[in-house]
Amino acid sequence: MDQNILEKAQSWTHGNFDEGTKSRVKEMIEKNPEETADSFYRILEFGTGGLRGVMGDGTNRMNKYTVGMATQGLANYVMRMFPGIEHKMAIAHDSRNNSRYFAQITAEVLAANGFRVYLFEDLRPTPELSFAVRQLGCQSGVMITASHNPKEYNGYKAYWDDGAQFIAPHDENVIREVEKISSIDQVKWQGNKEKIVSIGSEIDEAYLAKLQTLSLSPDIIRQQKDLKIVYTPLHGTGRTLVPEILKRFGFRNIHPVEEQMVADGNFPTIKSPNPEEHSALDMAIQLAEKLHADLVMATDPDADRVGIAVRDNNNRMILLNGNQTASLLFYYVITKWKEKGRLNGKQFIVKTIVTTELLKDIAVSFDLKYYDVLTGFKYIADIIRKNEGLGEFIIGGEESYGYLAGDFVRDKDAVGACALIAETLAWTVSKGKSLYDLLLEIYVKHGFYKESLLSVTRKGQSGAEEIKQIMIGYRSNPPKEINGSKVVRIKDYDSLIEKDVENGKENIIHLPKSNVLQFFTEDGSVISVRPSGTEPKIKFYFGLRESLVDKMAFEETDKKLNEKLRGIINSLNLK
Repeated sequence: MDQNILEKAQSWTHGNFDEGTKSRVKEMIEKNPEETADSFYRILEFGTGGLRGVMGDGTNRMNKYTVGMATQGLANYVMRMFPGIEHKMAIAHDSRNNSRYFAQITAEVLAANGFRVYLFEDLRPTPELSFAVRQLGCQSGVMITASHNPKEYNGYKAYWDDGAQFIAPHDENVIREVEKISSIDQVKWQGNKEKIVSIGSEIDEAYLAKLQTLSLSPDIIRQQKDLKIVYTPLHGTGRTLVPEILKRFGFRNIHPVEEQMVADGNFPTIKSPNPEEHSALDMAIQLAEKLHADLVMATDPDADRVGIAVRDNNNRMILLNGNQTASLLFYYVITKWKEKGRLNGKQFIVKTIVTTELLKDIAVSFDLKYYDVLTGFKYIADIIRKNEGLGEFIIGGEESYGYLAGDFVRDKDAVGACALIAETLAWTVSKGKSLYDLLLEIYVKHGFYKESLLSVTRKGQSGAEEIKQIMIGYRSNPPKEINGSKVVRIKDYDSLIEKDVENGKENIIHLPKSNVLQFFTEDGSVISVRPSGTEPKIKFYFGLRESLVDKMAFEETDKKLNEKLRGIINSLNLK
């Protein structure tokens, strides 16, 4: 074992660590050098979703000490950036194992540093934490969650005073402050617990009231209030507010998946608590078929993402991907804004660079300004902040099942999205159509956009190095063609250079640096490659487009695009 790693591990076997930790680390060193190396080879860092890792002992694990040290570093940074005032912080947590414990540790460390801490009384969704930061005038906030990761994970999302996750320079500055905390003895573990204020229903009410202002078709909902909706929180925080906001919008026929309404960090009824994975919605779809329901919605454990299933023209329940759901939401919301005379040239939408270009086409068709940003909802929030007083944000979204309408939350919001998805269904049914019909109409009008995502997992220290080498290889020797189509343009978001392959001309990309590559082929395909900031994965995003003559040609065109997608995957040796 590397001597530096061994010394790090041994430092956890003495000093002020609790006896249980000391004993477990001693045993790990003696019996499992591979696990020891993976547990101590690095310090968890803030990525696109903050601090996230497997729970356990070690500097590379989520535990009392890594959470406490991160919190001390965060507290030091907030105090430095906001001198001379009473510092306030909001904290929420999801249903994961140890989430409440980590939230309490965070609260106690902050209180020991003199913060007034607003700690939710029980589990709450991530978007409500973002809302609470703004509502309570906090300088920062923390959400204890690992989002949709497997049950072994937990995490720590940090928020700034605008209710958005940190971006540069704050993210890097916080990391530096955390790195200065080299010993648990530098953490203030105990302080005045009277500084910790329990919050709950009062914030729920304020948040739900703001969400109700998003409704664009209350009259139509009154007509369609009995539409059958099946909902599952996948054992997570959505159980607290999603059924309630659906009722407040006016829907009266909501059917929860009772077995999954139980908050449980072991996620006993599902393989993965990720609504992007089809199996996560199996129980909900079974209930929908039994009830002949019109819509299925599933939120992830911290209720910032939502996956849906709708009925196709053969009355079968089919799953939509994040790009398709975003397209329906954007089209409905923008259409209603236009009908209500709310478009005056100052409005805008935002999407990420790996999200379907169909959203851009929809925006352009309504003469709306649009922004493309890096992957991560914090960049969508940054555009909202930069346009305050200059423009009006309508809606934003990303392919990974995250959407946001309105600007009172500054992160993806599955609670609000569920309400608007149900309202979109009511609107289409009032016109004698289904959500599936509407999606096909959008494809006929703007083109059939088909997107797919392939994630390649490489675990541990060796996996991180392998992912690094894959990116180096693509940069040093980029593909000249993909599936027989020439690569004509390459965007490198690390060097911030866009290169025309044919003439060698280069342009500057005006976005923050990010470890992302995009290859554009002659036939219009877009392949994006990005290592995950929160998981041991490298992700490949595929975007294809074909004209759709009419709805009847959908299946034939879909088959053609599927064959093309398989060809692209095979040509990149990803099969």
